This record gives sequence, structure tokens and C-alpha cells, in this order.
Amino acid sequence: MTLVWKRRLFMVGGWVFLVLGVLGLFLPFLQGILFLLIGLILLAKAQPRFRLLKMRLRKRYPKYAAAFEAAEARAARFGQGRFNNFFNNRKNKD
Repeated sequence: MTLVWKRRLFMVGGWVFLVLGVLGLFLPFLQGILFLLIGLILLAKAQPRFRLLKMRLRKRYPKYAAAFEAAEARAARFGQGRFNNFFNNRKNKD
């Protein structure tokens, strides 16, 4: 997977999760804050503006910064294991 496609995938996924997060703030069956944080993490990997927003949030709320970093590390390990294996196996079959 090229860098351009990976960036586009992060952008689309991030915006989808942000929309779900905003809906989740008003609908009782969706976890709004969780979806907003997932969207922010994905968009921070694709756009510098969101990376700056993530840094500002960490600076403003240092109490939650450690938990945020731990969640981000767990998500990265999960993504590396499952998605890289999926795309590598698919690439080898072609």
C-alpha cells in the first residue's frame, strides 16, 4: 500500500469516525467521545492541523495524556498485526 493510499484511508476513516462521534454526542446508543478520539487519532496521522490539535489537547489535559498515549499504542499494535498481515498476504497472492 502506497503512502498516498494510506493517507487517504486515514482521512476517510477519520472523518467517518468524527461524524459518528458528533452523532454520538446526541444519540444515546453511540459512544460519542470514543468515536471523536478515534477520528482525531486517524486524522492526526494524515494532516498536520489535526496533529497540532492533538498536541494541544495533550498539553491542556495532561491528566488524560498518558491514557490517550496508551490507547494509541494499543491501536497501533492492533493495526500492525491484523491489517499488515492482511495486506501482505493479499500482496503475496497477486
